[in-house]
Amino acid sequence: MPVASGVRSGWGPRPTLDAVAELAGVSRATVSRVVNQSSKVGPEVRARVEDAIRTLGYVPNPVARSLVTRRTDAVALVVGEPSNMVMTDPWLSRLILATSRELGDAGRQAVLLLTGGVADDHDRISRYLAGGHVDGAIVLSVHRTDPLGPALRDLPVPVMFGGRPWVDDLGSAGSIDVDQRDGARRAVEHLVGLGRRRIATITGSLDQRAAVERLDGYRGVLEEYRDTLGEPDPDLIAHGDFTRGGGERAMTELLERTPDLDAVFAASDLTAAGALAVLRRAGRRVPEDVAVIGFDDLEEVAAWTEPPLTTVHQPVSAFGRRLVEALLTMLTGGEPVREVLPVHLVRRASA
Repeated sequence: MPVASGVRSGWGPRPTLDAVAELAGVSRATVSRVVNQSSKVGPEVRARVEDAIRTLGYVPNPVARSLVTRRTDAVALVVGEPSNMVMTDPWLSRLILATSRELGDAGRQAVLLLTGGVADDHDRISRYLAGGHVDGAIVLSVHRTDPLGPALRDLPVPVMFGGRPWVDDLGSAGSIDVDQRDGARRAVEHLVGLGRRRIATITGSLDQRAAVERLDGYRGVLEEYRDTLGEPDPDLIAHGDFTRGGGERAMTELLERTPDLDAVFAASDLTAAGALAVLRRAGRRVPEDVAVIGFDDLEEVAAWTEPPLTTVHQPVSAFGRRLVEALLTMLTGGEPVREVLPVHLVRRASA
């Protein structure tokens, strides 16, 4: 069957703006206005042009369109971690997926940029973001020594930080975080309410602000309940790195230093899973001998530990959604968004 003149068939030539204009019986400029969603085109003419676009299978040239609109419809997703950490940290990988999905639903392409703390990576990413390749950036997992925080807050494109970076002034950037201190407070107060008196903690990486704030929340409850718990014991604090292996090492250290501990607040679910494994090997019953609470509420971890893990729930889907919504607000001229999302305790069998 013959194909009508100007209609694309198979892998033939890409339909042009001129071909759409000819089929619709309008000028090339009118087609361009419709493609770029101008309000200066009447509904009848717009419908005719859109019919021609569908008939021909016309797809706007993204490079040419960006020159006209000064929009790329792309958003950089900058992650301050090497690729192996992204693959092995389920919380971070879920947040990346949630944010990418929200960007896709908003008609934006996510461009993933990873940095492993290498100076060349920081310079490359800063140049890329300032070079007009993306409309804005969402930045995750910034470390204390990472220059990306200060460097990205004053870029010529809107920037949203997922979690507050190590800067006192965010400048023109925004941030979405969860209430890290309150989550830790809820966990430790629950342990106090269970009658536990020798409550240990395993921290996350203390070059990340979330880990420091969770440790601050733990310390705050111990100070508040000093009359009940006694003088805070520094030996009840062991340093981890948000990983299962770090949890195993820290729990082993805690049992050697403070064998009379009766509860553990771990800074992540993976860390808590490592602690549970060590307690099991040491013959300590959970929760009868030692109660354990994590932080994240990762279903693939918390629900499948033995026993199932009591933990602080972080709303990963809401986190990703608010990051994207806030960035889109800034892209349309809105003020930088600064917001802290609430958390809550999910009780299971470990505490």
